[in-house]
Amino acid sequence: MLKNIPASTTIATLLLAHGAGAAMDSDFMRAMVERLVSRGIGVLRFEFPYMAARRDDGIRRPPNPQPVLLDCWREVYQQARKQHSGPLAIGGKSMGGRMASLLADELGADALICLGYPFHATGKADKPRVAHLAALQTPTLIVQGERDPMGNRHTVEQYALSPAIALHWLETANHDFKPLQRSGCSHAQHLDTAAEAVADFLRRIASP
Repeated sequence: MLKNIPASTTIATLLLAHGAGAAMDSDFMRAMVERLVSRGIGVLRFEFPYMAARRDDGIRRPPNPQPVLLDCWREVYQQARKQHSGPLAIGGKSMGGRMASLLADELGADALICLGYPFHATGKADKPRVAHLAALQTPTLIVQGERDPMGNRHTVEQYALSPAIALHWLETANHDFKPLQRSGCSHAQHLDTAAEAVADFLRRIASP
């Protein structure tokens, strides 16, 4: 598990999982961690078994079956909970966030953070993965690009989501928060905005 802790006071700690295709030290993950830590959020990162195996032998593998991913989440959360007495949020990029969302209520996490939630597979908007999100009770923030192919703004706004879920939209951004040039925003600016939204959300959780 990788641990990044702010130099000064830690407002809250976020246990952050990677997406399906990129490891815990991908460019996206490193950029978000750097920004979150600078805003007082401690970040713990881990890898699912298939990604840890790739790191050992370099062989690309598909994600483990969902039960394996969920059991990994349970184990890592219990380890983190023993080490951190303050507010502990869980979440992740894409698939990592989706797996966290399936367990947030069960684990009793203080908050859930999803960065680019895969509301449906690319090109399969007719098969949404949102049933459990209607009853979610954990305070949740989803940061989503307006043109994310796994859930754009037009599509997502039609879903019946739990009132515990807050959505923060990034103008013209894709799944990795990269905007169109016409937006007038850079990728770095959108990453800054995403990190600030997460930090603000966790500040409110930590100081209700």
